[in-house]
This record gives sequence, structure tokens and C-alpha cells, in this order.
Amino acid sequence: MDALLLGRRIRFYRKEAGLTLDELSARVDRPTSYLSQLENGHVEARVGLLGELADSLGCTTTDLLIDDSPTRRDELEISVLRAQSDPRYLELGLAEFRPTAKTSDSALEHISGLYKALVGAEDRAGHRDGDDQRRANVQMRAEMRNRNNYFAEIEEVASSLLTAVDYPGRGPVSERMLVQMADNCGFTIDRVRDLPSSARSVADQRNRVIYIPQRNDLTTRSARSVVLQTLGHFVLGHRDTDDFLDYVRQRVESNYLAAAVLAPEAATVQHLREAKEQKDISVEDIKELFYISYEMAGHRLTNLATEHLDITLHFLRSDNEGVVWKAYENNDVPLPTDPFGGFEGQRLCREWGTRQAFHSEDAFALHYQYTDTADGEFWCVTYVEADRSPPHAITVGTDARQARYFRGSETSRRTTSTCPDPGCCREPHPSQRQRWSTVAWPSSRDRSHIVSGLPAAREPFSRFPGVDLVEVYGFLDRRSE
Repeated sequence: MDALLLGRRIRFYRKEAGLTLDELSARVDRPTSYLSQLENGHVEARVGLLGELADSLGCTTTDLLIDDSPTRRDELEISVLRAQSDPRYLELGLAEFRPTAKTSDSALEHISGLYKALVGAEDRAGHRDGDDQRRANVQMRAEMRNRNNYFAEIEEVASSLLTAVDYPGRGPVSERMLVQMADNCGFTIDRVRDLPSSARSVADQRNRVIYIPQRNDLTTRSARSVVLQTLGHFVLGHRDTDDFLDYVRQRVESNYLAAAVLAPEAATVQHLREAKEQKDISVEDIKELFYISYEMAGHRLTNLATEHLDITLHFLRSDNEGVVWKAYENNDVPLPTDPFGGFEGQRLCREWGTRQAFHSEDAFALHYQYTDTADGEFWCVTYVEADRSPPHAITVGTDARQARYFRGSETSRRTTSTCPDPGCCREPHPSQRQRWSTVAWPSSRDRSHIVSGLPAAREPFSRFPGVDLVEVYGFLDRRSE
């Protein structure tokens, strides 16, 4: 119950009934001072009292609980009172203003209107910042789709780096090779204990050092990716930018280079061609063959499968609530989108494999599944990462026609998704709604997802979003000394 709104409705029906506070007090056997506080929204009413008040005022309990101001005057007063608890209003340092009977409607209209204009202007500015970033993400995804997520020029750079360190042509890239690559680029690698928590690495271009966390914070497998992603910015000639699209493109390219070095094109394509011939393509095999993460192996498959094997795919990273963190597709799988066409932050259908995996008997085994949609039938494999909290799922899939080339295509798991029809999985069953709609009151927990990595509204764009530069520069000062 909204105490302020409830109080105004009680006052309205009391006056409609022609009762004073003292008279109402006698009817419900409550002190006049308590009822005055109740009408002013300073105390909350017990459920039992609402019935007594309704009987005394000649209305129903529902009349008292309707979420609407009884008069325009009440609406204005409530708006002015609530505005004064907004942090933006409090920052003005103005004295508290309590409307009285002598305060004109016109004055309240002005105060309420000015507050709404202030909030609206700030929200519009914030939405413009977020909208520009989302448009940049959508544009980058379109570029990746148009080239089937294959960057030939970066493959060539990766090949030259591997040739310079005598990569044998198959198997994982060793730490010795990685150190030599960094040396060839003029950098040394230093593992440190006090790397700022907001940074995955810090490159000192003056002293030509790449700092990464020690092994207790960053495993050898992860360290190889981080070092190569950092080197990628310099090898690919990236420059400082204040444009978000350029920032996104640089991140995509540096991540691509790391994957292209750790799972070299020639060796990976040879393996994939043999696996396709045997109808046994598996992300898991790429992961084990090159000692990389399942996510990087999935990315690498999307880089090469369309270009070299003529297989179209989709890729997803999502959390245990089905919220998309990363996505790519060139097989027309019906991913949910925001008004700009972006995938990130959208919630997947409960029937999809990437969500069903969390509810399978063994959530950490590979989950294979076919899903029938309005746009056709799709097959996928989902891998739940056990070392994340909350867990995330990595999904790679293709359409049912091409599924025969993949390990797990013989699965009997099949579901049907009719999303975005709300009746598919986004609305409770009518019988559940009837049982619980009037008694259930869940409290939402705090959550964070990919959008939180974007610059906050009204903040200027930072070329290092999410990084605490005070910590980073302090760290570099200490290391330089």
C-alpha cells in the first residue's frame, strides 16, 4: 500500500461522508492523532483497520486501495511531496515545502511541472547516450554478419605472429611462444599482485611492459588470451578514440586476433574439415585441441565455419535468467531484439536450449537440443560454465538441416517456442494467476548485466569504459618508481 496515496483517499471519503476526524475516531475506536497521521501518509494502516474505515466511510476497501489520486488537487500535492525526496531535488539545497490549504493550485502546478521538466530533460539526455551506444553495438553486429564474422586481414596478422615464433602448425600455443611474440612487439610481460581490480591488464607504453594478474587470480589459459588481446591493440594499429563505435570495433578486433593466434586458422580449418567429413564437429574438441576456453572455441567456430565449410551458425552467452550478454548469428535464428535491433540485455525464450540446460539432470554436461520456432527448426549445444557466479551458458547452434554435421545431432530433446507470443513463456498460466495474483508479493533482487558496462547517463564517453583510471594511474606510478 502507498501510505501517502491511501491517506488521501481516506481523507477524500471522510469528507464525502461529512465526518470530522473526531467523529471517525469514535467510529473506528482509534485516536484522532493517529488518524491524522494516517491521512498525511506518516503511518501505515493495518489490513484489519481498512475494513473498519471502509464501513464507517460508506465505501469499500477496494475504493481505498485504488492506485489513483481522488482529486487533481491531491495528485498535485502528492507530486510535490514526492519530488522533494528525489536526490536531484535534494541537491538544490532548498528548504522543505509542505503544501497547505492556502497554497494555490496554480503554485502546485508550477512546482510539479518544473520538477517533471527537470527529470524529463535528464532522462532524455541519458537515453540519447544509451541509444547511441546501442546503435553502435547493432552496427558492429551488422558488419560482423555481412562478413560472416571472418576477418581475413586479422587472420594474416595472426599468421605472421605465429610464423615468427616457429609455431609447429598444430596444438596449443606455448607460453614460451607467447613471451616471444610480446618480445617481438617490444613488450615484456609482468605478473603483479596489485593490478587494479577494474582492469584485466595494463600496458605501460613508455616502459613497454604489459602487466597482468598473478596466477592465483588469472589462470595460464586466461592469461594467454589477456596478453594477446592487449598486444592486439598495438599490432593492429589501434589509436585512442572518443567514439563508442570505434571502441567496440577495437575490442572485437583485438579479441579476434587473440583467438586467431591461439586457434590458428590453418590448423583449425583442417580439423573442422575432417570433423565435417565424419559428421562430428564439436566445440569441445576445438577447446581441448588448442587449450582455450569453450567461449573462445565457440567464437572461433563462428569465424571459420561459414567461410571455409559453408555452415551458418549462431552464438550466445547468457546468464542463468536467460539475459543475453553476447550474441552473433548469420542463420536467421529468431533472437529477441530491443527497439534498435540489439540482442544484449534481452531475455531468451525459456524453451531454448541455452535456458533448458540449467534445468537438466546434469546442468554441467553438454546439453544438445532441437527447438522448433516460427522461423524454422534449430539445433544447438549449450555449455554451462561452472566457475561463474551466477553461472553463464555458452550456446552454439545451427539450423536443423545443417545439424547433421555436428556431434550431438542425434539428440531426442525437442521443444517448441512460440515467442514473442506472451503465452509461450512470458506470462503465468491462467490457473496460476488465479491462485497467486492477489497474494504473491515477490521482491526483486539487485542485478547487473552487460548494459552496466556502458558509461552512465550524463557522463562523457570514456575510452576505457568500466575502468577506474584513478586506480590505474596510481598503479602505474607505483610500478614506475
